[in-house]
Amino acid sequence: MVTILKNVTNILTAIGELYLFRKRQNPKVWTAMFMMIISAVSAGITDLSFDTVGYAWQIINCVLTASYSLTLRWVMDEAKKSTKSGSLKELSMVLLNNLLSLPFAITLILLSGEWHYVIHADVIKLPMFWVVATASGMIGLSISFTSMWFLHQTGPTTYSLVGSLNKIPISIAGILVFKVPLSVSNLFSILFGLFAGVLFARAKIS
Repeated sequence: MVTILKNVTNILTAIGELYLFRKRQNPKVWTAMFMMIISAVSAGITDLSFDTVGYAWQIINCVLTASYSLTLRWVMDEAKKSTKSGSLKELSMVLLNNLLSLPFAITLILLSGEWHYVIHADVIKLPMFWVVATASGMIGLSISFTSMWFLHQTGPTTYSLVGSLNKIPISIAGILVFKVPLSVSNLFSILFGLFAGVLFARAKIS
């Protein structure tokens, strides 16, 4: 359900791109987006494990994700005007992005008391923990770099839609691994949403 509701991010991003960058989408794209809305609404109505708080958090997540990609693209465009070279390299963007997130992360760690828990956790004494944690950090850095490069080469809507293409394997895995309770109508809504995501990708490519 979380995977399907993330389709809303694509719609918000496309609307934001229309108003901020005056970038228009073709009718096929808007048709696919309309199908995504129908899928998200019908999936929510037929969801056997519906939770108002959970849905509220997911909607906030969609708004923030769309805002992030749109803001990042705007910053990239502004950087072109402000720098002598006329562009800001992806590596510089990754460095700045991660550095700016540090104060917020440290504040949250201190407010939640997580730092005290981490210091006294036995798991940090295991060498394998540091191997896995380092590998996770490297993968995160790679994701940041490739995301910046892709967004620089394309646009926020295309960036969002490519991210939504992984919904098919994630949805199938989610149903099988977590044994989510499903009704026939809910399953149909999810499949309809996945189809809309593929249609959206084809519309953007064409």
